[in-house]
Amino acid sequence: MGIYFAYYLTGIIMVPVLIFALICQSKVRSSFNKYSQIRNSRGLTGAEAAYRLLQLNGITDVKIRQIPGSLTDHYNPKTKEICLSEDVFGSQSIAAVGIACHEAGHACQHAQNYFPLTIRNKVIPLTNIGSTAGIPLALLGMFFAFEPLIYIGIALYGAVALFQLITLPVEFNASARALRTIQDNGFLISEEYTGAKKVLTAAALTYVAALASALATLLRLLILANRRR
Repeated sequence: MGIYFAYYLTGIIMVPVLIFALICQSKVRSSFNKYSQIRNSRGLTGAEAAYRLLQLNGITDVKIRQIPGSLTDHYNPKTKEICLSEDVFGSQSIAAVGIACHEAGHACQHAQNYFPLTIRNKVIPLTNIGSTAGIPLALLGMFFAFEPLIYIGIALYGAVALFQLITLPVEFNASARALRTIQDNGFLISEEYTGAKKVLTAAALTYVAALASALATLLRLLILANRRR
């Protein structure tokens, strides 16, 4: 059996993972669509909510700006910018407040040197190499029966799985910070808080799916390497 054929055959491992990922993406989209249509009673925009969270944590050197797209929100630690999508920055929806506060939570992590975030930022360069070269190197090593190359490729892709694993506490903690601030400072009332929590919980599941996908891919490579031996 050719190594490339075997690689595609072991793709059956990915089927439940892909189904789970699709379910998670659908849940994120449906939750966001629902709660992005409901205006919060405080009239807070996403940008205002993020700004207030930063102020409550004594952070004054982080900028908040609008970027194109939908669900493209993120925090950039290099430029110290909270980048909010068009659906979040100026929106007064429940979803906008939840998402904006989540990204502000990342800014708080950065300012406080949150350990998992620090580790994740350090492994990003290796992760970029692993995501690009890990699988091709492992397969080439199997094709040419050169074990050192196989395990170099597997080790590089292992960095991708490690990155996804470290990402979980980073994302969960950012959401916890956001929800705690929202609740303790009355950004949203009780029913609205529940809606924001649903949006952030659905988003968190996508990171679980990403970890499952990385682990499943790593398992495929290990199975193929063992079969080759």
